[in-house]
Amino acid sequence: MNKILISLILFSVILTSCSDEKKKINESVVETGEISPNGLDVIPKVTFYQYEDSSSYPDAILELYTPLGNQIFKPGKVPFEFNIKNYEFEQAGDQSFKLFNILNGGDPVGFYSPIFQRELTEGSYRIVAYLVDDEGLALKNFGNYVDRDFQVGESRPFPYSAEPYLALNYPRSEQVYQRGEEVIVDFLVLGGDMDLDGLKVQIKINDFMYEIDEMNPVRVANLPKGTYQVNVNLLRSDGKELVGPFSSVSKTVIVQ
Repeated sequence: MNKILISLILFSVILTSCSDEKKKINESVVETGEISPNGLDVIPKVTFYQYEDSSSYPDAILELYTPLGNQIFKPGKVPFEFNIKNYEFEQAGDQSFKLFNILNGGDPVGFYSPIFQRELTEGSYRIVAYLVDDEGLALKNFGNYVDRDFQVGESRPFPYSAEPYLALNYPRSEQVYQRGEEVIVDFLVLGGDMDLDGLKVQIKINDFMYEIDEMNPVRVANLPKGTYQVNVNLLRSDGKELVGPFSSVSKTVIVQ
């Protein structure tokens, strides 16, 4: 009996550990040279893939009270006010950012409070705000993110466009990775639905390319040491490029 009980416990532990492992999907191996310059070591091939979706906080709601659509502010400190529902935003002892803002396609900036101010100069602005999961990846269910245009000073609104566009959570500009570390490309598609509108996202990392038609983070493994230009482009399913000002994003990353 004892042996049977021990066997069952061991089996349960193994089963649990296996179920906790993330399963890779949509894997694409990029053909590269297999031998290092010394002629001895095998170089792992660059691989693009995703993990099976495990969405966190599907019911989280992010609402933007200020600014209003195309609201005009004076240059200087511009107020922002959000309302957050169904999401553990302020946890005791948790110092990680949970709310991020992107202005005009720049790098995300994190905030600890849903009410804050930002010092802005004259210009037209588009804000994309979103909540993140425990890994820092953007939540992607409807209501998890919000976007809005506003102006500062004597600036005109962006020309009206019904085209969808991108917001890039990762990578960040000049982000440094250690060799062997996954490079994550995490994005949002706003103003459209990838399936209903026939959209896809093309990711180019120097000469390596990958395309995906769903809004899930893409992982890149085995990038050799070097500096890389990461270009993320939103395309029609037929390959036609969108012409909006935020339909493509480019970042430089470094693998040490």
